[in-house]
Amino acid sequence: MKNQLLAALPIEEYQNLAPHLESVELPLRQVLHEAGEPIEYVYFPTEAMISLVSIMKDGSTVEVALIGKEGMVGIPVILGGNSTTSQAVVQVAGRGLRLQANILKAQFQLGGQLHYLLLRYIQALFTQISQGAVCNRLHNLEERLARWLLSVQDCLQMQEFPMTQEHIAQMLGSRRSGVTVAAGMLQHAGIISYRRGRINILSRERLEATSCECYGIIKAEIARLLNK
Repeated sequence: MKNQLLAALPIEEYQNLAPHLESVELPLRQVLHEAGEPIEYVYFPTEAMISLVSIMKDGSTVEVALIGKEGMVGIPVILGGNSTTSQAVVQVAGRGLRLQANILKAQFQLGGQLHYLLLRYIQALFTQISQGAVCNRLHNLEERLARWLLSVQDCLQMQEFPMTQEHIAQMLGSRRSGVTVAAGMLQHAGIISYRRGRINILSRERLEATSCECYGIIKAEIARLLNK
């Protein structure tokens, strides 16, 4: 099982969910749920990367969280709200497992390991969102870009992945020209290579050294909460 949340379940609890899990393709730019609309399905990514994105009235966007195989898309379902102010959109295509929201909610309410595991995941997601807000306010674009690329690699477990500078700018809430300069600095330093919409991380160690402290804080908290 590639999704870490599902893999952490006791076999009995996983077997309760297994008949209802549907393997699905998650194509690039597919919207899994819109802001303000009821969430009908939750998703457990196995290869894809999903962004939770806030969209302003003028169309500008900022990414508030990344979700990969460590997590789940559709947390409001178990919190009782059943909708959220952010859009969930596929940023790197791949596969995942889909589950009807009412089935997850019913299983969650039974308690057990699923209940406590998802509560810990909510805390990990909250840490990512809150630390990201701090990062966007206090750190320069090169540090933020390094942090973001490390987070993407963690989600995908890949050294090379498709990503345009325009998309990165949208996710970071920055101008494309600024991202071009920051990415150029990382490439000139031999930390990444960028060509034809694909980014290759050449030195993760140096990328971590370039990143701000926020990446380490988020990673440590996710490990503490989910690797139990």
